[in-house]
Amino acid sequence: MANTSYSSANANTQVITVRTLQKMKQAGEKFVVLTVYDASFAAIIERAGVEVLFTGDSLGMVIQGHETTVPVTMDNMVYHTSLVSRARKKALVMSDLPFMSFSDPARALDNATRLMQEAGAHIVKLEGGGEMVQVVENLAKHGVPVCGHLGLQPQAVHKLGGYRVQGREAEAAETMLADAKAMQDAGADMLLLECVPQQLAKTITDALTIPTIGIGAGRDCDAQVLVLYDLLGISHGHRPKFAKDFLRDVTKTDPDGEVSIEAAVRAYVQAVKQQQFPDDEHSFK
Repeated sequence: MANTSYSSANANTQVITVRTLQKMKQAGEKFVVLTVYDASFAAIIERAGVEVLFTGDSLGMVIQGHETTVPVTMDNMVYHTSLVSRARKKALVMSDLPFMSFSDPARALDNATRLMQEAGAHIVKLEGGGEMVQVVENLAKHGVPVCGHLGLQPQAVHKLGGYRVQGREAEAAETMLADAKAMQDAGADMLLLECVPQQLAKTITDALTIPTIGIGAGRDCDAQVLVLYDLLGISHGHRPKFAKDFLRDVTKTDPDGEVSIEAAVRAYVQAVKQQQFPDDEHSFK
C-alpha cells in the first residue's frame, strides 16, 4: 500500500500544483489524471477526487469525430481548456499543445502563453523526445510548466503508420529512456508515457525525479490517465487495450447502488490509488 500521509493531511485543503504532484511522487502516492473538455464534466470529476483535469487534443476524436488528433487547432484547445478552467476549484488544469503548434521554441512559447493567459491552463503538454529539448528549455526558462509525452505519440500517427506499442526493441527502449532524462534535464515537470511496455515504464519512472503519467504503460507510473469517454464506455470506434469501462463495472458490481458518472470516476480514482488499475489485462509486456 502506498504511503498516504501526504494526501491525508492536504487533500481537502490545498490547491493542486506541480509541486504537489512532485511531493506525491516522493511520498510514493499515486495521483489521478482524466481528460475533460467542458465545465460540467470538470466539476463532476474534480468532485470525484481527480487531481489533474486534462484537456487533451483527444477532443478531436471523441468530441469532433475526427479519425486522429491532427485536425485539432489552437483555437479549439483554448476554447475547451477555458471551459474546464472556469469550473476548476483546486485541481491542476493541463492542456495539450496541438499538432504543429510547438514546431520551434518561439511558436511554442506563443501558443503556451495563449493556453495559460486566455484559457487558464496551469501546465502544457507536448509530444516528442530529444528533438523537443530546446522547446522545453525555452518554455521552462519563461516559467511555463511542461509535461512531456513519450511512447506512442498520436500527433505522429501518420508517421508511425498506426497506433502501436513503442519501446519493445532494446534500441528503442534505450532511446526512450535517454529522451526521458533529456526532457527532465531540459526543465519538464512531468512526463506522460503512452503505450509503453510495463517494465520500460517502470525503468523510466524509477530513473526520474519528476512524476510519470501512464496510459497503457503499466501500474508502476506515478499516475494514470484515461480518456473520460473510454472510462464511461461511450467512445465510438475501436477501444484501446488499456481502456476500461468503469461505469459498466460499477453497474455490475453494485446493481442496487449508485450508478452515475461520478460513481464511475470515483471507482477509477480508488483503483488507481490502491494500485489495482491498470492490471495486466490493461498493460503491455
